[in-house]
Formats: sequence, C-alpha cells, structure tokens
Amino acid sequence: MSKTAPDTSDLLVTAKPDLNHRVGLWLDHLSDERRLSDQTLVAYERDLRQFLRFLTGHLGGAPSLKDLAELRPSDFRGFLASRRRTGAQSRSLARGLAGIRSFLKFLERRGEVNAAASAAVRPPRQAKSLPKPVSSRDAIDVTSGDFALESAAWIEARNAAVLTLLYGCGLRISEALSLTGGMAPGPGTKTLRIVGKGRKERIVPILPAVCEAIAQYQKLCPYAISPEGPLFLGARGGALNPRMIQLAMEKLRGALGLPDSATPHALRHSFATHLLAGGGDLRTIQELLGHASLSSTQIYTEVDSTHLLAAYDKAHPRR
Repeated sequence: MSKTAPDTSDLLVTAKPDLNHRVGLWLDHLSDERRLSDQTLVAYERDLRQFLRFLTGHLGGAPSLKDLAELRPSDFRGFLASRRRTGAQSRSLARGLAGIRSFLKFLERRGEVNAAASAAVRPPRQAKSLPKPVSSRDAIDVTSGDFALESAAWIEARNAAVLTLLYGCGLRISEALSLTGGMAPGPGTKTLRIVGKGRKERIVPILPAVCEAIAQYQKLCPYAISPEGPLFLGARGGALNPRMIQLAMEKLRGALGLPDSATPHALRHSFATHLLAGGGDLRTIQELLGHASLSSTQIYTEVDSTHLLAAYDKAHPRR
C-alpha cells in the first residue's frame, strides 16, 4: 500500500481475507490515482469499517466479497438506521454512504460486484447551513496585527500573516500552513501557487498587504526559515500546528466581541462573500477558492442575498 493510505489492520476483524485485500487496493487507488487527502482517506476508511462491522452482525459473520455482491437496498437502509440510532447526524450518514458507494463502484469497475443496490438508497436529507462570514471591517481588524495578545511580537506577526493569507487570498488554513520558505512572496509578487484539496494546483492573486504581513513575520521570526521547510513556524521552531491559529482567533474573538462563528475558515468565507458583493464573477471566485464544482461556490450567492434582504428590511422607509 502507499505511504499515505490509512492503516487497514482494524478491518481484519470485520471482513474475510478476499474482501480485506480489495479494501487495500481501493485505498491505494484513492491515494495514488485519485490523490485524495490523508484526512479524506481516513474518513473513508473509518466509514467503511463501520459498515463492515454492521454486516458482521447483520449477516452473522465476517462478510466476504460474495456477500457484498449479494447485498440489497434494504441492507444499506438497515445500516443507516443503525447509525441513526447511535446518534449519527444526516451529514455523517451521507458521507458514510458516499464512502461505501465509492468502494462498491471500485469493485464494480473490476467486474466483481454490482453497485446498483447502494445507488438505489437515497442519502438522508441535510439541513442547508450557510457559511457565516465576518464583516469586512471585522476581517480587517482581525488581520491587522494591532492587538498585543501574544507574549512574543514575532508570534503576533506570524498569526497576523496567516490570517491575512486566509482573508486576502481565500486560502484554507491547511493550504497556508503548507507553504514553504521558498514559496514566500517577495516585493512585487503578484500571484501565489497553491496546492489544494486532491493536490490540485491553482494560482491566486496576492495583495501587497499580504506580502507585507509575511515580510514582517519573516523579519521578526527568531528561527531560520529554510526554502524547503515550512514558512510558518511554531514557538519552538517546528512546523506550526493549525490549532495555534485557531487559538489565536479565539483570543481575537474575545478582544473584538465577535461570535463563535468567527473562525479562521470564516475568513475564507468572507473572502468569497466580499468578492461577490463587490461584483466578482462566480466562476472566477470558484477558481480562486479551488472548488471542483460551481455548486460549491454558488452557496455564497445565498449568503449575499441574505445580507441584502436584511439591509433592505432594516433600511426601507416603508418597513
């Protein structure tokens, strides 16, 4: 198996050898060919393990490849019902079913099972939750670095640089922390190459304010930043843990009186929402965010409409 594929040893107790072998091949496929992230691989492996454990009890023994080929829609509905009884929410159930379908479709392409039974089961309906961006004024305050909330000035500058990247370029926190010293923008830099989900690359414009924030951090950082090593370092000189940025945002929420929804990822939502409100093209915003599908980006149109309607209700003379 590839180095990035999750450990499947726990599956040995819930499936027969022929099926375990296919699980390993599937995980290799997801890692090496589809290039899914480690987090996605772990989630898929966990969801499949839960399904195989259910089948062990449901069928009266560890399932084999032949057992999977004979599954009916009622078997999948039984699994979803059992997960629901343990308190699983609709989002978790839908994700779990997606992982199971991925495995069965992989086997179907190999000519070993028919995945029609799983396809006949509808995933649970999920309540639509809109992104919760912060206002442009609050986003600027959060990224200003004007709050002496850290004991060391370089850590304050580092946190401001990371948060400025999230808001100024629309990055995920994992994308910002994956930057190396050699990728740091210099004076006059116009764009930044980002490796996002599925290891897909995209080019994003970079504002002078972002370059200045990173330069200030580099100037104050007491450790040598190597071209091949991480750009953003922790207090002891190692790679920065994303939890440190989350904690920094929690402190800023307290200082600015912001709601709990004001997280580092909310700055990425703010980037998209504020571009859209300023007349940005939806397709362009999709490219900047690195969304594979336009439907993932269209949710920001609903956020913008919500704000417009709220402003209308508040300001119209005949309200």
